[in-house]
Amino acid sequence: MTDEAEEKAAFHDPHVTINRVYTKKGDAGETALVGGQRVMKDDARIQAYGTVDELNSCVGAARQSALESKRGAAPAVAEQLDDLATVLLRVQHELFNLGSVLATRPADLHPKQPRVRQADVLALEKDMDLRNEGLPTLKSFVLPGGHRLNTDLHLARTVCRRAERWVVTLGKLEEVDADALTYLNRLSDALFVWSRWATHILGLDEVLWSPNV
Repeated sequence: MTDEAEEKAAFHDPHVTINRVYTKKGDAGETALVGGQRVMKDDARIQAYGTVDELNSCVGAARQSALESKRGAAPAVAEQLDDLATVLLRVQHELFNLGSVLATRPADLHPKQPRVRQADVLALEKDMDLRNEGLPTLKSFVLPGGHRLNTDLHLARTVCRRAERWVVTLGKLEEVDADALTYLNRLSDALFVWSRWATHILGLDEVLWSPNV
């Protein structure tokens, strides 16, 4: 087992049983943290992990777009899109881990509670470096669009930036895991690289900003 696998294996399995979707406990605008504390739904901690949850949905949409982009693609391109879909699924799991730690006050964190680690940040950097190698040098800013996968990845990138801003806000009020902020910062960069890479391997043109259109 690799060091990264051993590190991830240290997390405990989910301890949840979901029988009912609605409980009516949030009707007054409150919700519960992992430690049981009741807070308002616009609390900075709720905003932070709620935006991470939104980001997870956006990444899921991008993953689906990657799989759908395989239709009619050359085998080599389809294989690369499959690889991206696998990476995006890993990111979705990591975002759920991030949400877990953000939904918990530092005093209530369990040593084996899922969270993002430095190894997750390094994995993003490694993947970015690999996919960025063959991309053309940018001479203008990129506009989201051109195809569905590009658009979904850019949407995820902007939501990721918002999640990062909320974690910064939370960090001004309470202690925040440093790896959480680093992970979101690196993920937003990765989503940008993946958007450009997807356009490149699909043989499409990037939509570049032109101030005089």
